[in-house]
Amino acid sequence: MHRVSHARHRFPPAIIQHAVWLYFRFALSYRDVEDMLADRGIDVSYETVRRWVLKFGATYANRSRKRRPRPSDCRHLDEVFLNIGGKIVYLWRAVDDEGEVHDIQVQWKRDRKAALKLLRNLVKRLGYVPDAIVTDRLRSYGAALRDLGLANRHVTGGRVNNRAEVSHQPTRRPERQQFRFKSPRSVQRFLSTHAAIANLFNVQRHLISRRTLKVFRPAAVADWREIMAT
Repeated sequence: MHRVSHARHRFPPAIIQHAVWLYFRFALSYRDVEDMLADRGIDVSYETVRRWVLKFGATYANRSRKRRPRPSDCRHLDEVFLNIGGKIVYLWRAVDDEGEVHDIQVQWKRDRKAALKLLRNLVKRLGYVPDAIVTDRLRSYGAALRDLGLANRHVTGGRVNNRAEVSHQPTRRPERQQFRFKSPRSVQRFLSTHAAIANLFNVQRHLISRRTLKVFRPAAVADWREIMAT
């Protein structure tokens, strides 16, 4: 794994890394990060923060993905619409039982072909076929799974897919903060990076004790610092 180079940057790596961490960890706007750095006496424009995020964010996210342990053999799939420049696109998402995001696809349609693309990319990324694939009653999922010969692994009904539906909430917050995304490409880039970094800090704090949280949270921060330092 190649070391991340911060050559030819006026600010030291620690400041750049902290700015990128603030932006993705808390879904802030670039101006929010600028203000938080200014409060610490660091004069950085929001445009500089934007360039740092675009240059280093994806690299940190890819490293974070490689460090994650193998999740359970169940995947929850769901889709939600986004308004981009007055046009409706669909954000397809695959998460595991813990709510960690394993794939995101921004597509123009909500049909069988779009569902096939999500499923094929998910299986390729995982390297294996999940034992259970949980979805809502959208017919596109059933058709795509039949095409792949995975209909026997399809699970629907009731509230079994709440896990995937809840996972869309982090998407809505940055959408409101950033006055809507500007293009499908920017959505894909931001949410893919954001999801990978958010997975690292996903400690399920509503399911664990305060004592356990005090162990998991520093461990996540230590992992993040190691990712940035290598």
